[in-house]
Formats: sequence, structure tokens, C-alpha cells
Amino acid sequence: MAKQHGSREPFNSERGYLNISDHALIGNLRTAAMISVDGSVESYCIPNFDSPSVFARILDKDKGGHFSITPKIPYTTKQAYMPSSNILQTKFLSEEGIVTVTDFLPRQADPEPNKPLLFWLIRRVEVIRGAMPIRMECAPAFNYARSAHQTSIIPDDSVADIFPHPPSTTAGITSNLKLQENKPHQKVLFKSEELTLDLRYIAECSADTVSIADASGLRPPVVDFAKLDLSAKGHLGESVSCDLDLIEGQTVTFVLRTPPEKSTHRAKPTQEQADAVGIPLENLLIGASKMRPRDDPLLTASLLQTLLKDTNRYWIEWIRRSTYNGSWKEAVHRSALALKLLIFEPTGAIVASPTFSLPEYIGGTRNWDYRFSWIRDSSFTLYALIRLGFTQEANAYMEFIFSRLKHRNPDGSLQIMYTIHGEKELAEIELSHLDGHKGSKPVRIGNGAADHVQLDIYGELMDCIYLGQKFGKPLSYDTWVAVRELVEYVIANYKKPDLSIWEVRGRHRHFTYSKVMMWVAIDRGLRLADKRSFPCPRRLEWTLARDELYEEIMTQAWNSEKKFFCQSYEDKEILDSAVLIMPLVFFCAGSEDRFLSTLKQVLRTPERGGLTTNNLVYRYDVTKTDDGVGGEEGTFCLCTLWCVEALTRAGQYDRSMLPRAISMFEDFLQYLNHVGLCTEEISAAGEGLGNAVQGFTHVTLISAAYNLSRTLANGRAPTTI
Repeated sequence: MAKQHGSREPFNSERGYLNISDHALIGNLRTAAMISVDGSVESYCIPNFDSPSVFARILDKDKGGHFSITPKIPYTTKQAYMPSSNILQTKFLSEEGIVTVTDFLPRQADPEPNKPLLFWLIRRVEVIRGAMPIRMECAPAFNYARSAHQTSIIPDDSVADIFPHPPSTTAGITSNLKLQENKPHQKVLFKSEELTLDLRYIAECSADTVSIADASGLRPPVVDFAKLDLSAKGHLGESVSCDLDLIEGQTVTFVLRTPPEKSTHRAKPTQEQADAVGIPLENLLIGASKMRPRDDPLLTASLLQTLLKDTNRYWIEWIRRSTYNGSWKEAVHRSALALKLLIFEPTGAIVASPTFSLPEYIGGTRNWDYRFSWIRDSSFTLYALIRLGFTQEANAYMEFIFSRLKHRNPDGSLQIMYTIHGEKELAEIELSHLDGHKGSKPVRIGNGAADHVQLDIYGELMDCIYLGQKFGKPLSYDTWVAVRELVEYVIANYKKPDLSIWEVRGRHRHFTYSKVMMWVAIDRGLRLADKRSFPCPRRLEWTLARDELYEEIMTQAWNSEKKFFCQSYEDKEILDSAVLIMPLVFFCAGSEDRFLSTLKQVLRTPERGGLTTNNLVYRYDVTKTDDGVGGEEGTFCLCTLWCVEALTRAGQYDRSMLPRAISMFEDFLQYLNHVGLCTEEISAAGEGLGNAVQGFTHVTLISAAYNLSRTLANGRAPTTI
């Protein structure tokens, strides 16, 4: 259901930053775009997730680049996804009229052989009541706003304009309605050294929503592009704008794309040619379209309608494959749809988030690029998708990972993250020319944590591989040998310190979370060998290492005075909510006395030595430990949801803990944004922080809902694996 936002002022060229949560996400499994509640494309990288941005106003309100469609009169706004879909609709409401903007990146419901995916950003503007003046601005800023570009407004021979023009003297049309006359159809060409874009449109009118008397003279609206100079704001090339005076029944659809390479095809037929041969122009256009490249079809209203229907059907048919029937189904399915948007289809890789450098604290320095595939995040993502029945995505990611296993580092290790293409180089640089969201600097691209030693990743990966064997494609012998070598790597290194899940940038330590996950790696290796009867020559050594590691954690990670599992062996006074993972990965039962004592400590407020405030959980107290980063942060969404699931696991044995789990989970759902999406963190004031949409948060939401719903429904413990 759409949530209405407060009254907004009309279009303003000096518009500032909107909150991170005031955005929704659309995508096509190659890249994604963030759309604000006031109709602006605020973040968009072309052609892939990790490509340089073209629009990044969310990181620099002046020169980041934007593609906005905004009323020129005061309005309120509602924004929602179409049901069971990732097609977004933004509705502008006023006394004078109502306009709907429909945004999507096309997908094919039934892919045909040799039928290419059209890499278009489509924005359909439709007046559904009354009239409303609209301002459109397209202001690309290529290569993270570092590259200059040239802008030209030229005739467009790729649009088939076959709308019958009625007489211009018909009464019943408002006086300010402009007519197309005989003006040639135009498009805008933006050309930088690295990338070229063109902006096209289709103008339509329909009598379906207006009276016959009013519709008798209805004409398509005029779209008159004009160049716009934003150099004073720091733009390195001209933008374009157009002012639309739209009335009920009129529609304009804008299409932004990377035009295909020049190719030889016939010119578009003219009306004169059609008259000369006595064939309807529409038939000639269809024939001409077949002569064009398949990735450059003639732009018609019917094509756009087909793309909209196919894309909507694609998402509906995908989510219908879900096997989830528990409580909070709407939130779970919206999370699944969000996770699907994070998949890079060509390789099966999964990005942690489609955005970069959004702050974990406004004005702070914790601003990271998440457009890469973390083994940890991706493994948890697959866990959630498998739980919902989406095994195809699991198999695709497993193939991506198994390819990485063939190219391990010389010491046998894996990198903690890879590019979506499987590459290892993720050099981190700072973009000092960008302001940062609400002044939060520095803006970073790339990620310097790529070469971190984070030994926990082997546990997450082995857990994912193990679960995949229950529901996905069986392992081959050659792959088992590679998996076996991973376990051997863990056994050879489990006594070493690392930088662990939070990617601290200080000293290496013996982090409890990493030790637990290395235990998981060895344990899942043993389980795989048993269940699949795979050869395991060093089974005894594996068992001894697993058991030794368990004993070590219970002694070295336990603060016997304060009765909680600590962040690391070296920092026994530091509480870290990452240890809540213990019963979730079956390291210990939810009823384990030591774990229950830790859980109760986490649930205390920071003032009382805990990590919970307003039913939301911090990672750790940044004022008590040096993580090498500095600055403040909000509560961490995934930690809150891990806490919900930990309460659920404990609640199987002590039912009195389940009401707290329900309370915490339902409170958390209130912090989802207006379209049901999660950020990475939540501020003390309830504002979304960090990169959005953050896959890890949606993963833990699905897992928490799945296990809490199951426990409440049948009173049994969450299914073990």
C-alpha cells in the first residue's frame, strides 16, 4: 500500500537532499536506479551496478546528476510498487489534478531466442484526473560527475508517430493546450568520452478516461526540449528540460538509453510513401521495424505497453514461485523482490547494495562502496532465497563461487569480495569533488577491504554450500575436492587473528564471530562428507580441529566476570552483537546458559552496558573500542534481526521470550520505508542510514520471519540443517 508523504513545494531548482529512506529501487538484473518520492532519479550507474554513475544527486545535490519529473504546483505524493512487482509508481496529487509516473527497467516475461534485453530506463507520465503542469529535467553527470559531455537536440528517426491528428478548431480543449503542429520529432543526445546516452519520448492521448465531449479534440501533448545550463552548479555539460502542461488523458513516456552502434537499416517510411503505394503507414512502419537491429526497434506506444506488461509479468511470475506461507508474508516477499534486484544475471554474482558511499552517520566518514559481491553477504542471501524456494538463483551463484575456487590465492585463500564479473581488483579511491550525502565525506568508490583477512567468510560459504546440497544442484567430485581444500585452509589458519565481519581497519584480533564461523566451516565440511559419502582422508583431523576450536571459544571468548561472550579474545570487556549468530548456525542451542546470559546483556540499554535502544540493536559501542574508522553510527538492522532470531531460538525452550521476539520484529517493520525497503542502519531519530537497498538486512528479515513464524505456528524448534 502506498504511503502518503507530506505536502511538498512545487519544482525548485535549489532543492536539497532528501532522506535516504525517501527512495525506492528499480532494476533489471544488470543495474539499478534509486527514485525519490518527488520523482527524481537520484542514483543510476550505466550499464552495470559497478559502472560509473550518470545520476548521483543523492551524493551531491548540485552536480551529482539527476533526471527529475516534478509538478510545478504544490502537491502531495504517494509512492508504491505495483503489486508483486518491482515496477514503481509515484503519484502526485493536487486539487487541480493527479499525475502518475511509472518507472521501470524492462525485463522479458518469456525470453525469446535472439531477443535482446532492452537496456532502457522508462518513465511514463500520465494524467489521470484534471490537469497539472510538469517540469522534466534530465541532467546527466558522466563518470561520477568527472567527465564533460556535449548535448544536442536532434531529429529522432526511431519514433513511429502514427497518432491521427484531429482538427485543431475543435472545442472542449483547455486554452493552454499546445498542439504538435508539424514540428519534427526530436530527441536529445548526450555524449561523453566514455558513454553516449539518448533521451527519446512518445506522446499519447487516450479518450478512455475522459468524456466523449472533452475527448473529441484531445491531442498528444507537445514535448519541446530546451537546453539547460547548470554549469554554475558544477555540471560539465548542458542538460535539457521541458515544461509540460498536461491534461486528463494525455501521456508522455520518456526513454533514456545507450543508443546501439550505427548500423545499416532503411529509413523510416513517410506518410507520402504510404499514400503513394496505398498501404497504411502503420503497416509500412511494422515492416521497416523488422529491418532495424533487434536492439534498436522503432519506438512506438504499443512497444512501450508491451514492455510494461512483460516486465510486470516477469516480476509477478517470479515471486509466485515463492514457497513461503508464514506470517508477515508481504514484508518477506518485498524483501525477496529487493534481493532479486541485487543479482547480476550474467555471472550470478550478488551485490551487497546497488549504491555507494551513503553515510552510516550523517556528517560522518563511514561511507563505503557496496556494489561488489561479498562472499559473506551473498552466502546469507542464498540462504534466504533457498528458504523461499528460489533454487535457480542459488545454483547460479554457486557456479560463480565455484569459478572463484579454481582461482584461489597462492596460499589457498579466497578474497572476501569480488567484482560482479569475478575480478579481484577493487581499488578504493576518494571522490573529493563530490559533496557527499548531506555533506558526509569522503565519497568513496572501490573498496579497500577487498584484501582484508576475514576468516569468517569460509563458514558462511560452507554453510551456504551445505544448504545448497539439500535444495540445489549436487556437488561434483572435482568441486568437492575444491571444497575440501577450503576446509583444509581453515584448519591451517583457525588459530590466526583477522579483521572479521565488521571489516575493522585497525589491528588484527581473534574475533569471536570469526572463530564461530570457522567452526561452522569445519562442521559443514564434515556433514557434507557424511551426507554425500564423499571421501574425507583427514576426517579425524577435521573432527579434532572442530572440537578444539569449540573448547577454545568457550574458554577464550567468555567473560566469566560479566557473563557474556566478548567481541574478541583480546577485548573481553567489549560486547558485540555479532555473537548472536551462535544458535543461528547451530554452534550452540538457544537454551545454552552462556548464550542466554549474553543475549540478556545485549538486550540492555547502552547506559546499562548493553547494545539495545528502542528495540533496535547496535553492532558494538564505538566509544569503547578502536575499530580504525572513527565516527559514530546508527543501530544496525541486521543485528536487530539477528537478535529477533536469537530470541526465537531461545523461545523454543522458554516461551516467555517469544513475545519479546514478536515485539522487536514488529517494531523493526515500522522502520521499513514507505515501499517496504531497508537501509543498513537506523539513526536515533528513526532515519535510515547507510547504503540502500542493503541486501544483508533483507536477508535477515526473511530468516527472522521464517523461523519466528514457524516457531509460533507449531511450537517446534526452527528446522536444523
